[in-house]
Amino acid sequence: MLPIPLTGGVLSGRVQDAEGRPLAGAEVSVLDRTSTRIVHADTDPFGYFTAALVPGQYRVRAEAGGYRGNGGTIEVEWGKHAEMGALTLDADQSLTPPPPAVYSIDPDHSSVRFIARHIGMSRVYGRFNRFRGQIRLAEPFEDSSVDVVIESASVDTNVDARDTHLRSPDFLDVERFPELRFSSTRFRRGAGNRWIVDGDLTLHGLTSDVQLDVMFLGMAEWNGQRAGAVATAELHREHFTLNWQQTISRGVPVVGSTIEITLDVQAVRQ
Repeated sequence: MLPIPLTGGVLSGRVQDAEGRPLAGAEVSVLDRTSTRIVHADTDPFGYFTAALVPGQYRVRAEAGGYRGNGGTIEVEWGKHAEMGALTLDADQSLTPPPPAVYSIDPDHSSVRFIARHIGMSRVYGRFNRFRGQIRLAEPFEDSSVDVVIESASVDTNVDARDTHLRSPDFLDVERFPELRFSSTRFRRGAGNRWIVDGDLTLHGLTSDVQLDVMFLGMAEWNGQRAGAVATAELHREHFTLNWQQTISRGVPVVGSTIEITLDVQAVRQ
């Protein structure tokens, strides 16, 4: 338990689903009397959260992807532990997986973006401008699959000299390897609107396993029936022999080894 500070108290609670199972990673906000958020935290693997606060009355709200938010009010007293108890979140049925069908990625309303660390300081943001893909949702859900093809020469960081270097043999080597390909090997349901998609990514002529953390955003009708999702992953360039290791003083690499990938997708039902 968090120690009680000399000038305040401690608030704790637990976030769970309707079956009483803990919701790890649920977002908890604590607001004061002026509706200012003074605590913003995620629950631990057992669904618990704690916060040290000055005495006063607070509103607590918990939210998690795929669930309807819930909260309550509690008084925190000096030198005491205020126990919020369990906050139960009911599933949001509007975010259940789409019906089984084939969905084609709409490139005009989707993006493939990446972030790389430069000389251990700033971040470099980029994207790939040309890509295509299909998502095949099945029954049971675990039999679903996805395939995405990205044109490596379409890399774009908004700096011509850097893009030319990224297309060179030091990195993507687009003349030899014109495409990046991702093919799923397994779909799994996570908590709420989270999906876990394991798959194989082929880049720079080598294939390595990659896991996508997918957040399903729901369905909408606009020029067809559309499904929305955001998928994130981390790549380690050494896995694909992208071993350009130029360094600056004290051995700091010019380009970090970890690349953050985000796919923001709208897919249209065929």
